[in-house]
Amino acid sequence: MAGDATGRRFGSGPLSRAAALVYSLLVVELLLLLATVPGLAGLVLLERDAANVPLAALCLLPLGPALSAAVYALRRRQRELTDLSPARLFWRGYRANAAGALKIWVPWLLGMTVIGVNLGNFSAAGVPGWWAVLLVVIAVIATLWVTNALVITSLFVFRAVDVAKLAAYALGRFPGATVANLCLLVVAAGVVLVASEAVLALLASVFTAVLGRQARPMNTEVEERFTQ
Repeated sequence: MAGDATGRRFGSGPLSRAAALVYSLLVVELLLLLATVPGLAGLVLLERDAANVPLAALCLLPLGPALSAAVYALRRRQRELTDLSPARLFWRGYRANAAGALKIWVPWLLGMTVIGVNLGNFSAAGVPGWWAVLLVVIAVIATLWVTNALVITSLFVFRAVDVAKLAAYALGRFPGATVANLCLLVVAAGVVLVASEAVLALLASVFTAVLGRQARPMNTEVEERFTQ
């Protein structure tokens, strides 16, 4: 009986939970890199030139389903140290959500490609300066939207059009989470500018975990209001 009680308590302390979280993050990070390594390798090798924007978008194509799988795995990960299975959760989420994630991810990539090409060739376009500001604002809002959409499609089963509507609704419904996601995007952009895309890729699971934590109010409302 004493042995059973000890077994039940094992893994319930803060140190064990922290170790379990670190283990899950490391495994999810490795699987993220595995699922996206061809595209990420190409992205790192590309020069930062406007002519390469479409190629960069193509390299980022596998990232959408991989991020969706990471969101799924980190949200549903087992909290008991003796029952950790982040790899199984990741691949389950990948199989279940890849198609839905691409329905959200591909339109966003196409939009970012158009904006990137326009900004890269802005001086030759001969348009007013405020147009560049408008494009940047649209890009930021679209990126905040796609982060919400990826989280929703990773954890719930909705049609793509409903995911899009819920993601847009959440931007205004949860301003605190929207601002927090904006700060996360700024940090990510800073990592790329100061270091490289490769360094950001190595921190992908940490960024995904933070994103999932910030999405908790949205997830709760979606579950309570739209899944009953």
